[in-house]
Amino acid sequence: MNEDESCSTKINTVKIVGVRFKPAGKIYDFNGGAYVLRTGDDVIVETEHGLGYGTVATSPESVNAESVRQSLKKVYRPATNDDRDQQKKNTEIEQEAYEYCRECIDALELEMHLFSVESNFDGSKLTFFFTSDSRVDFRKLVKMLVKRFRTKIEMRQVGIRNQAKMCGGVGRCGRILCCSAFMTKFDPVTIKMAKKQGLSLNPTKISGVCGRLMCCLAFEHTEYEENNDRQNGNNSDNTETTDWNS
Repeated sequence: MNEDESCSTKINTVKIVGVRFKPAGKIYDFNGGAYVLRTGDDVIVETEHGLGYGTVATSPESVNAESVRQSLKKVYRPATNDDRDQQKKNTEIEQEAYEYCRECIDALELEMHLFSVESNFDGSKLTFFFTSDSRVDFRKLVKMLVKRFRTKIEMRQVGIRNQAKMCGGVGRCGRILCCSAFMTKFDPVTIKMAKKQGLSLNPTKISGVCGRLMCCLAFEHTEYEENNDRQNGNNSDNTETTDWNS
């Protein structure tokens, strides 16, 4: 390989590293740049909401830049001791914000279930995640939170499946919940899928920790449909009509 070819290879190569923001959370790909990183290293990365604090979950891998379908955010720098202190401070603020918000919800008698609070790495915003069966007027609540924490407040209502995804947990199979381990979106799941697979229709048998039908029912649904079609086709081909009068 001559010098020009070598230079071209370097230009077309990007080093991808997987970063996780929560224990057992989803792994996101980032451009590792020139940093030498190993699994378990704490890093500061660029995100849509500013800088974020995460941990390297998969070792860096050099791939052809043309094979990367989307523009990757970059690893801003390896985390320093100051960054770790800031992250610890953020965790303490999140816990304080959670407890105070719960008190405010009870005082205002709001029909909502708060389950998580997240702080931006720089502390510029607190996001409160909650579920509710109806629309909630939380204007008074936001005013109380702004007065207490003196930062931007965002209230985010999510579905019960998203709550399970964010909180994590263990399914009846004994493994980490699929939604929190690797799923990036929720596909429709119907009772028809359970029928096709010959499963018990007892709600306690086919429901996940979120109370909805288990997402894994959809994983093999296509295979079951194709298998049933093949069996029906074979049965049709093997059917013979016998003339008992001959």
